[in-house]
Amino acid sequence: MQPITVDPITLAKEIIAGRRITREDDLTYFLNCDLDELCKGADMIREYGVGNKVDFCSIINGRSGRCSENCRFCAQSAHNPTGCEEYAFLPEEDILALARANQREGVHRFSIVTAGRALAGKDFDKAIHAYETMGKELGIKLCASMGFVTKEQLRRLKEAGVENYHCNIETSKANFPNICTTHTYDMKIETLKMAKEVGLNACSGGIMGMGETWEDRLDMAISLSEVGVFSIPLNCLMPIPGTPFENLPRLTEAEILRIVAFFRYMNPKAHIRLAAGRALLTNDGEYAFKSGASATITGNMLTTAACATIRSERKMFKALGRDITPPYPFEEPEE
Repeated sequence: MQPITVDPITLAKEIIAGRRITREDDLTYFLNCDLDELCKGADMIREYGVGNKVDFCSIINGRSGRCSENCRFCAQSAHNPTGCEEYAFLPEEDILALARANQREGVHRFSIVTAGRALAGKDFDKAIHAYETMGKELGIKLCASMGFVTKEQLRRLKEAGVENYHCNIETSKANFPNICTTHTYDMKIETLKMAKEVGLNACSGGIMGMGETWEDRLDMAISLSEVGVFSIPLNCLMPIPGTPFENLPRLTEAEILRIVAFFRYMNPKAHIRLAAGRALLTNDGEYAFKSGASATITGNMLTTAACATIRSERKMFKALGRDITPPYPFEEPEE
């Protein structure tokens, strides 16, 4: 184990110059160093790694509930009596309507997310057709999150215009069996690797506050660095009644800022994307965006309500001097 002997600002400058944090480094450094300096250094790395460009992603829950997997945090698992809404794969016109509405608001990318171990058969064919239609009619970038699909399915998604495939690893490999036992951490890593092999960008993150240790969080950050992901959605658990985690304590803002910052140190060129749990942060995460975060999942979350609206987020980022221009012709919506 190699000790890190410099202060966070100097370490940030070293990372900008080409140094990379690995498992050979003593990662506990990030737990003990000064938080303000760590956040300041993370923002320096963010500016170097992804610049001032903010990446807005919005999602639609394309198929809800009745999931066979026993993820202990999830409202949509059939194992958890949460009373969540259940429905089959949505009609294409519903998916296109939300994608079109998000494009009007200046969102950069749009993803169909589906409950279940994997989307397959006629439902998968419907998803492909929806992506093809969106590709023809819209300019918004397209993403997908459909579980443990096959390599051939990933190829079909890419051919239909999808750019990014999402599969959260959720936590560290050691802690994963405490979160879910109906599938494995290695299955998730394999899915991400297959996505990259067919030319898709890999998107993967997880949920903090599920009873994991700080060492689990550090391990997750370095594991994503080793995979080489494009985007890292960071969720903070908002305990849902009916799930085994319903009584877990919520994270503090200081804890969240430290997590965001060290994820940036270990993943200097990935988008660190704030997702669920922003209600735990001041001004919907303004300080987190000064501590290494560079992207959001905006609009409504899958099973918990978002705090910010797309327009309020755009206003915040403008005040921070960030670039929020979408990758297609766009007129600023009226307030």
